[in-house]
Amino acid sequence: MSKEHLPSRHATSGPERAPHRAFYYAMGLTAEEIARPIVGVVSSWNEAAPCNIALKRQAAAAKRGVVAGGGTPREFTTITVTDGIAMGHAGMKASLPSREIIADSIELTVRGHCYDALVGIAGCDKTLPGLMMAMLRLDVPSVFLYGGSILPGRYKERDVTVLDVFEAVGGYAAGTVSLDELTALEKVACPGAGSCGGQYTANSMAYVSEAIGLALPGSASPPAAWETRDVYAEQCGETVMRLVRDQVRPRQIVTRRALENAAAVVAATGGSTNATLHLPALAHEAGLAFDLFDVAEVFRRTPLIADLKPGGKYLAKDVHDIGGVSIILKVLLDGGFLHGDCLTITGKTLAENLADVALPGDQKVVVPVAEALSPTGGLVGLRGNLAPDGAVVKVAGMKHVTFSGPARVFDSEEACFEAVMQRQYAAGDVLVIRYEGPRGGPGMREMLSTTSAIYGQGLGEQVALITDGRFSGATRGLCIGHVGPEAAVGGPIGLLRDGDVIDIDGVNGTLSVRLSDEELAARHAEWKPRATDYTSGALWRYVQTVGPARYGAVVHPGGAAEKHIYAEQ
Repeated sequence: MSKEHLPSRHATSGPERAPHRAFYYAMGLTAEEIARPIVGVVSSWNEAAPCNIALKRQAAAAKRGVVAGGGTPREFTTITVTDGIAMGHAGMKASLPSREIIADSIELTVRGHCYDALVGIAGCDKTLPGLMMAMLRLDVPSVFLYGGSILPGRYKERDVTVLDVFEAVGGYAAGTVSLDELTALEKVACPGAGSCGGQYTANSMAYVSEAIGLALPGSASPPAAWETRDVYAEQCGETVMRLVRDQVRPRQIVTRRALENAAAVVAATGGSTNATLHLPALAHEAGLAFDLFDVAEVFRRTPLIADLKPGGKYLAKDVHDIGGVSIILKVLLDGGFLHGDCLTITGKTLAENLADVALPGDQKVVVPVAEALSPTGGLVGLRGNLAPDGAVVKVAGMKHVTFSGPARVFDSEEACFEAVMQRQYAAGDVLVIRYEGPRGGPGMREMLSTTSAIYGQGLGEQVALITDGRFSGATRGLCIGHVGPEAAVGGPIGLLRDGDVIDIDGVNGTLSVRLSDEELAARHAEWKPRATDYTSGALWRYVQTVGPARYGAVVHPGGAAEKHIYAEQ
């Protein structure tokens, strides 16, 4: 294959590149291998968490596919911050910023070594959007592969996940779970490799990868421990070489309509609220406008058809057992909720990929549109005088989606968690955690420890929680996140006082406080910005550039501002 128009020509072609080729010879490559297209195979393999430990094996399989397709693979890794271990303490401040570091590290590796294409294999939550963001930023032929979910644990004759452990901590504080029970549960909840098994952020974004067209059909659902994943990995390597030959690039695939398809599959599965951050961030890389309200509009018109945890009954393995993500996409397509004409990495449209797929009977994991669990999807966007720039709540599995009550205001997650563990709150309260937004945190922490403790104490349906931070995909209950503008920039959430009455309406999509415009203005005039303790390092740098949650909490101008596209150099 000619390298005349491929980036790797700058590092491998011509007499002047003899020193560069010497480095490749040092690694055992032949002249023929150096002359082929160079494909970066990046994974988030590491030993930080089970999400990532199976990725090295899959990367090896992807490399075999690249070779079979006529390319030369170069493997490298990127970082991860594992939310399950970072949760509930200051380490969670590193989670969302890691998404940007992941995308940046891939961009710089590819730019520096002039790679022609990418196969990306991801495990933990932020690695999925981070890898896809890099693909769109570079716009080289790319294929995404999810590393797979964990198999369910078993405890007292039922399937369990790490969410059960988080909620058991609350049960322990309430006296309903013994220390022996908590210890026994923690030892069996996560039985091996893979990302969290419910429809939390990792699986939500994995399903997005198929819906958006960057992943092979069927690749998102096999569990990480199963060697069938290696077959998909090898196919990814072969597929990326076809994309190189045909010069099909990510921005041809990830269009506005494809992003709407991605939002639809999140809504239809009761997926993670974090998708309202990651989909706008993907759009931003491609130079497209697609913010929280655009995502929420798709949520509003899409039915909930998959009964998945945390709001439902089933896990990712159950989706795989009935045919995978393609089943969900087919039901949505037949119901008129997807754009079937969107191009995918197979070279076919989404509708063509799904032509032979049929919803199996005798199962309750995914239901027809006519039997939808809810007509408006599992997530709702909110707006009002408390959230002019929006907020989001997951309502899948909830009996009541409206709530009014007095505010209990906390200026950090730790302060609220301590109050919850000491049971210093009451049914009917609206717990407010502020100064946890992208800038104020910094890093927009998730609040799973707090929400799980509330559920474990049996008050999950009797209190509400709002924050300018985030919630884990595993969070359940009336928990409103991404409230914007955030407190750190003087948003209304930063003006609240204990006792202010807050109204939440998940039916009409509103979030408001019973204060007049005049009172809010008077409080804003008295408000003063808070100083941060993070005055150096990566978190300081993040604060200097991060934007609002409404637009994805992005840190650079994005594709719309580009004058130079790497793939066209």
